[in-house]
Amino acid sequence: MTKVKQLLDEKGRDVWSVGPQETVLEAIKRMAEKGIGALVVLENGKLVGLISERDYARKVILKNKASQDTTVREIMTSPVLCGRPEQTVDECMALITEKRIRHLPIIDKEQVIGVISIGDLVKSIIADQKFVIEQLEHYITG
Repeated sequence: MTKVKQLLDEKGRDVWSVGPQETVLEAIKRMAEKGIGALVVLENGKLVGLISERDYARKVILKNKASQDTTVREIMTSPVLCGRPEQTVDECMALITEKRIRHLPIIDKEQVIGVISIGDLVKSIIADQKFVIEQLEHYITG
């Protein structure tokens, strides 16, 4: 079973963040620049929240708030559900599915060492299944 540590080694450990005092407009611009759907919210180096496109749609757009006048702190998800590098991809997929979230910061020694998305988990699970199928086919055809 693939561990989250292995997934991060393959995917990369870039962590894009925003401060809670920054505007939602700044956060959305950063997400667009990086081609990502969520940012961790760090205050004095500590994880205090997560802001996603979903938060933006539900807590700004649908409530007719102005992106340039709303702070990240006002709409971020907090507290944040996190994973650990020693967890398996399957464990994280179960957690993400159960809690209906799309992004999972990975914490090691109180530091965010990466963020995985549901897409990362699906890709890893498919790769694992493909490997097993290939091994079974090789065994059968001998």
